[in-house]
Amino acid sequence: MKLNSHQLRKSRVGESQKKQKAIKRNPIVLVLDEVLDTYNIGSFFRLADALGAEKIYLCGSVVTPPNLKIHRASIGTWKWIPWQHFNNTQDCLKKLKKDGYQIVACEQGKDSVNYQKAKYKFPLAIVAGSEMNGISSQTQKMCDQIIEIPMYGINVSLNVLVATAIIAFDAVSKK
Repeated sequence: MKLNSHQLRKSRVGESQKKQKAIKRNPIVLVLDEVLDTYNIGSFFRLADALGAEKIYLCGSVVTPPNLKIHRASIGTWKWIPWQHFNNTQDCLKKLKKDGYQIVACEQGKDSVNYQKAKYKFPLAIVAGSEMNGISSQTQKMCDQIIEIPMYGINVSLNVLVATAIIAFDAVSKK
């Protein structure tokens, strides 16, 4: 089943929940650590749908669906991707570790690994951080790997969604 943007926007939550079980999912989840921009959050739902991700975890003091900006940016995919809110990212990661997920952070740092050399294990959780502050050091300590995308220009980083998409599609391609 494939829906175009018009069909997705018009779909209803109850309808999508009945049909979600028929969607083949990859063993990957996205964890948003204090991602505050509602358009980014909506775009992460669209990314999760494109990946066939199992779920999105929205962590911290963030806006959650239903929300008009999330709806617009996600073109309605928020109704098709299971999601859950946690008050803090550490509680979410504890749950995922207990459930056997490898946890990787999409972040730059002294201990980060080039995404092309990263070793992924599934099920996989990819943590994406705040647009302004990145992923907290407390959250990074809970991750199994910190993965980065090398930057060759003057800018030091990519948009959090773009970086997460590159890492996530690389991981799924190596599954």
